[in-house]
Amino acid sequence: MLENIKSKLTNGLAKIIAVITALFAVQAFAQDNPYVLMQQASDRLFGDIAVHQSKIQQDPNFLKTLVKQHLMPYVHVNYAGSLVLGQYFKSTTPQQRQAFFVEFERFIEQSYAQALTLYKNQQIQIENPKNVADNQVSIRVKVLAGKNTAPINLNFFWRKNSKTGQWQVYDMAAEGVSMVETKKQEWSGILRKDGIEALTKQVKKAADVAVTLGK
Repeated sequence: MLENIKSKLTNGLAKIIAVITALFAVQAFAQDNPYVLMQQASDRLFGDIAVHQSKIQQDPNFLKTLVKQHLMPYVHVNYAGSLVLGQYFKSTTPQQRQAFFVEFERFIEQSYAQALTLYKNQQIQIENPKNVADNQVSIRVKVLAGKNTAPINLNFFWRKNSKTGQWQVYDMAAEGVSMVETKKQEWSGILRKDGIEALTKQVKKAADVAVTLGK
């Protein structure tokens, strides 16, 4: 009888170890696969938006909190910011760049939060996973609004961080229009005339704008 109990305990322990091993394997796969990360971030974000609708109606700025919690960990802010600075990057000091990156991150949070006010339970369709053989990948996403409305086509550009090995988003294009390229062109005049500190002040002002719900 003791042998029987010992056998059951051993088998039970083996099953627990197998489950733990499987969980770690899934987590490791998720960290190394941008498609999985994208789906996880989407599920958590829109799940929370659905749960907190009443709070969002009372305080639209709460969307910034959700964006910061669910999306920003996957955004490569410094790399995106360096692309926006473009040719002016080399003429800035590390301190100036860091100050810009801080406000640029807040600007991204505000921009995504404001865009999410347009979300009305539309279906989000992420393309099927493909083999990722390089350190960069573009993932197509469709926002399906209804039968009589054309879908919104988005592309999220992911890059494996060379320092951390983590997959992160560095750009997003809506209907082929890149956010990084748009801001690079929009802000190049300020960088050329007034420098990065003037741009940082403008970006901070834009980031401070409150999120408002559409009518």
